[in-house]
Amino acid sequence: MAAGGISRTDGGGVRGHGAVYGNRGLKTMALDGLYLSCLRGEIEKALLGLRVDKISQPSREEVFMGFHGKEGSHRLYLSAQVNAPRIQLTALRAENPPQPPMFCMLLRKHLAGGRLVGVRQPGAERALYLDFECVNELGDTVQLTLAAEMMGKYSNIILIGSDGRVLDALRRVDLAMSAVRPILPGVPYALPQPPAGRHDLSKTPPAEMIALLQTDTRPLAAALAATTQGIAPVLCRELALRAAGDADTPCDRLDAAAWEKLAAGLARVREIFDDYTAGQPLVLYENDLPIAFSPLPLLQYGMATGRVFDSFGAALDAFYGERDAAQRKKQRTAALSHLLHTDTARLKRKLAKQRQELAATQQRDTYRVYADLINANIHAIARGAESAALVNYYDPDCKTVTVPLDPSLSAAGNAQRYYKLYRKAQTAGRVLAEQIAKGEAELAYLETVADALSRCDDAAAIAALHAELEAGGYVKTRRGAKRKMPTLAPKTFVTDDGFTVLVGRNNVQNDRLTKEARGDDIWLHTKNIPGSHVILVTSGETPPERSVLQAAMLAALHSGAATSGQVPVDFTQVRHVHKPAGAKPGFVIFEKNRTLFVTPDRALAERLQKGAEN
Repeated sequence: MAAGGISRTDGGGVRGHGAVYGNRGLKTMALDGLYLSCLRGEIEKALLGLRVDKISQPSREEVFMGFHGKEGSHRLYLSAQVNAPRIQLTALRAENPPQPPMFCMLLRKHLAGGRLVGVRQPGAERALYLDFECVNELGDTVQLTLAAEMMGKYSNIILIGSDGRVLDALRRVDLAMSAVRPILPGVPYALPQPPAGRHDLSKTPPAEMIALLQTDTRPLAAALAATTQGIAPVLCRELALRAAGDADTPCDRLDAAAWEKLAAGLARVREIFDDYTAGQPLVLYENDLPIAFSPLPLLQYGMATGRVFDSFGAALDAFYGERDAAQRKKQRTAALSHLLHTDTARLKRKLAKQRQELAATQQRDTYRVYADLINANIHAIARGAESAALVNYYDPDCKTVTVPLDPSLSAAGNAQRYYKLYRKAQTAGRVLAEQIAKGEAELAYLETVADALSRCDDAAAIAALHAELEAGGYVKTRRGAKRKMPTLAPKTFVTDDGFTVLVGRNNVQNDRLTKEARGDDIWLHTKNIPGSHVILVTSGETPPERSVLQAAMLAALHSGAATSGQVPVDFTQVRHVHKPAGAKPGFVIFEKNRTLFVTPDRALAERLQKGAEN
């Protein structure tokens, strides 16, 4: 039986059975000093005495450090993300950019090969200090410190020299940003100032905290949050809930039993500060989504399902893993997304204007009729007339039409003026129609690139799209730079009948797949929806209907309709697919096609992809 009124289930999970008190903290979770002390204990136990053998920086706010020892390798993860700062042992990996950032280069220069000799946490502060024994360029042994300050929007990762001065930081803080605590190369490092009026729960005896709170009149949860250091608001509410039954009960209304329960809760917090193994690496889930992590059971989330992990680092991997991957992808694709959005918006405005101008050219036939009617009545029109009422012989009823005239011109001159307007409008209409067709093709192309970008799952795929846009003139090429088109393998799946399915990951690859496929292979694409070209490799055989349906499902999943149902997918043999000369990458015309309606199935796709890996 686990502590705190939460019992294990058969599956190793836990389930709370207390009341929900507003689900406060549901949207965001803060890494507090208590949880950080648990992470510190794990880091110290696993890494102390080991040497750094790898350092990488997959995004501007994240650093991975690899440690190697006789018993194996470990990865340390440091994040200075504003809404998810932390330092932990991790099993997760992240793809690195082609060129390491400057801060990564600095860490490699100073810490690579260094041995971890100390892990410090000042009291209940949200900061860890990793002390390394390193060898400098002169061959001397020096001690360097890597500070991981996990403090919300002030989070930072700072390298400190043996003289106590900052070597550099992930985020530099100049005097304009903070006159009290600048963080710049060469400036002496100063510890963060502890919040005034707060009592460090790693050091303050529970009895002392109780005596202080008994003179307070605020709600218990609010009083705890305002007077303690080391626990997040969610734990303040939890302690208050367990003590008083209602987290918002004013302190001056608590009875002796409530104060006794609160003292027990504070003693439990102190116990975890002293020995991290007394904590419980817990993550709570609601509708299969992680909503909270804690070293203590949480009743305030009611019947939320919980899971106890093997380590505090593993719990954070589960809580943040998918979110971090999505954040890295967003950072990597941000520039291309902005470029595509800007170019698409500009093109739509241009097309709207051209369509308006094309509509205006539809007046051209009226100009020709006016010219013909003037010529037919040339001797009846007096010079200087501003208009003429003429019988319209093109009208079946021969109605009279009023033709505007330029009084400065003769009748013949007015006729020539209208013929000129007719020819000009006719030419403009033809040119505009061509420009609109070209613009619509370009817009469709940009939409396919945006669709492909939305499905990019690694840096190589993003780099390939960047190269494609650069080749098309959408991205400026730096002077003297020679960018080689990255080699990228298509996604590969195997149907339940054993047929291989290839899915293009960008327009250039779409063209290559179709070009290299056999004539009797089957080509598939969503109908009038941006998406990947899909090839069902037949090897000269006739694939069963199930394989064609599964290939069509993959085409729907790898398209702009990935979350829709009953998606139309065209398919035909590759021999009936042709690429017009000069067409944009990915553009083809096809014939003799049929259409299937399928619903994307991500679980089935994952199974078919695993079949290709085996």
